[in-house]
Amino acid sequence: MRSLDFAPLLRSSIGFENLNRLVDFARGDADSYPPYNIEKTGDGAYRIQMALAGFTRDEIDVTVQDNVLIIIGRAVEAADADKREFLHRGIAKRAFERRFQLADTIKVTGAGYENGLLNVELVREIPEHKKPRRIAIDGVEPQSVIDAEPSKAAA
Repeated sequence: MRSLDFAPLLRSSIGFENLNRLVDFARGDADSYPPYNIEKTGDGAYRIQMALAGFTRDEIDVTVQDNVLIIIGRAVEAADADKREFLHRGIAKRAFERRFQLADTIKVTGAGYENGLLNVELVREIPEHKKPRRIAIDGVEPQSVIDAEPSKAAA
């Protein structure tokens, strides 16, 4: 497969330096283990829910580094694993590493593990400097109807 060259696009754009990295993330995420859901739980709130049957809390590591959420599962065999004989093994408990690219405004607020499901809570926090703001023209703020006081003559 040919690699894509974004150099001509990056010459005339500002702030898209990580475009190559995002393409690499999309291309390299072909493994579907372990299964997961991404759901919107509210206005600006999200949850990643990952099915981790057979894992304990000690075998799961959740970290955030450089806008990347990394979930690692280390499968530790039980002490009696050599004595066990499976006729069918349908529950896959194998080591994994799953990465999620996060936007600059997404923050991880917590994680919980219950009944074989890992829940990672996320929230969108838009900083003040990125929120829309009104710019005064020639230093004069436009008057707003909402800021005007009601007349006392109407009373």
